[in-house]
Amino acid sequence: MQGVVKVYDATTGIGVILGDDNAGEVLLRPGSLEGSLFRMLRQGQRVVFDIFDEDGALVAKNLRFGADGK
Repeated sequence: MQGVVKVYDATTGIGVILGDDNAGEVLLRPGSLEGSLFRMLRQGQRVVFDIFDEDGALVAKNLRFGADGK
């Protein structure tokens, strides 16, 4: 899945990604960046990620760099 970072708080590790293809909002939780090249994210940054269902919430993990126009 690919999307754009809507908001991210580096202090708490909490944020939201707007998924492409009408996927809606996907949460970033503390630990979502573990194992990725990212240490922080910025608003508007395009990322590729995997979606996991955690207690009924869609959570992004395994973040990678995204590309515009894809």
